[in-house]
Amino acid sequence: MRIAYFLTHPIQYQAPLIRHLRAGGVDVHVVYGNDATARAHFDPGFGQQFVWDVPLLEGYPSTVLNAEEPKGTRKQQRAHFERQISALLEKQRFDAVWVHGWTHPLTQAAWRQARGRKIPLMLRGETFLGCVRGGKLRRLAHRLVLSRKFRAVSAFLAVGSLNHQLYRAYGVPESKIFRVPYAVDNEFFLKRCQEAAPHRERLRAELGIEPGRPVILFCGKLIAVKSPETLIRAVGKLVGAPAKVRGLGGGVLANAPTNQVGRDHVLANAATMPVLLMVGDGELRSSLEKIASEEAPGGVRFLGFRNQTELPALYDLCDLFVLPSAFEPWGLVVNEVMNAGRPVIVSDQVGSGPDLVREGENGEVFRAGDEADLALKMGPWLSDAEKRRSGGTASLRLVGEWSFDQCLGGLQSAIKALNAA
Repeated sequence: MRIAYFLTHPIQYQAPLIRHLRAGGVDVHVVYGNDATARAHFDPGFGQQFVWDVPLLEGYPSTVLNAEEPKGTRKQQRAHFERQISALLEKQRFDAVWVHGWTHPLTQAAWRQARGRKIPLMLRGETFLGCVRGGKLRRLAHRLVLSRKFRAVSAFLAVGSLNHQLYRAYGVPESKIFRVPYAVDNEFFLKRCQEAAPHRERLRAELGIEPGRPVILFCGKLIAVKSPETLIRAVGKLVGAPAKVRGLGGGVLANAPTNQVGRDHVLANAATMPVLLMVGDGELRSSLEKIASEEAPGGVRFLGFRNQTELPALYDLCDLFVLPSAFEPWGLVVNEVMNAGRPVIVSDQVGSGPDLVREGENGEVFRAGDEADLALKMGPWLSDAEKRRSGGTASLRLVGEWSFDQCLGGLQSAIKALNAA
């Protein structure tokens, strides 16, 4: 079965997956709306221009429809893509069309063309029920519209349990859902993290972090939806600005009763106070730096944007990774850092939480936006090296079961079902 996989642009997470699928015998041909991200480009989220330092277009066949995103309204963009996709499908024979999501004009155009030509359609997306914001009427409208739209889909490729739950809630039969999990190139990250391990203390010294000081890591765009302020304020409760902890011994979780925190959660002195590394950039950086200087003086370092090949060394360096997002359909950075064998803490609005985080085993889940709850959840992990070691081992085991091989198996099952139909 020859599959046309429609993606808006080259993505650092998708390229290695596509190469893996091809190596596993899946005849997939990628169709990109544009290839701007494969070159030096400006990313509005990071607020800067850069080029990814990993290959995005190598190792698999692809067709690029445009050099840049087409101009015009969404309706005009969809019409533009439909003309291009119609010509492509006339010229090349595909047995199935695979789309990612359903909102972008490219995806909508591919969806319409597949339906009009009676080509089987496979859908992979990351939406879950918690993504649908608004009141009861809006949620009802969303369910009614998508339930009807989903009737045109032959196979649903679920990225996780919450995504699977949405399909079932919207009337999709179990027989049409196949597990193609959101995964990263585990082999790449595991190898790079292992290579970085012998140089860990040198990197620590370069960053000016005292020996033995626990390292918390955040990695992502410094934008509101990632809620980095929540994490900084939570670290402030751990580090304890002098005015807050005067008379409390300097290491108690500030603003929380000691009987609630517990003796085991007390970080003994300034030498073992955690340091937060903020990796990434974005529009909130200057305001976050101000908050950090007020709430957690000496406890936060801003490292700026780091490319893909630079991240494994930072994953290896950290003792605890935190993704505090107010809204995050998945959060593939969680997969990445788990390959370094590190415990992870995520908010209850991060889609990967139910699948990748076992509370108390390899991490915790906290209430989004609640810095006191986050500080409380971080405390035991930062004060107990053995807990971090066992949690990291559990992370490594869990992410090993969430891999490209599972994606390949799930897609092969979907193809088998389509062929049988």
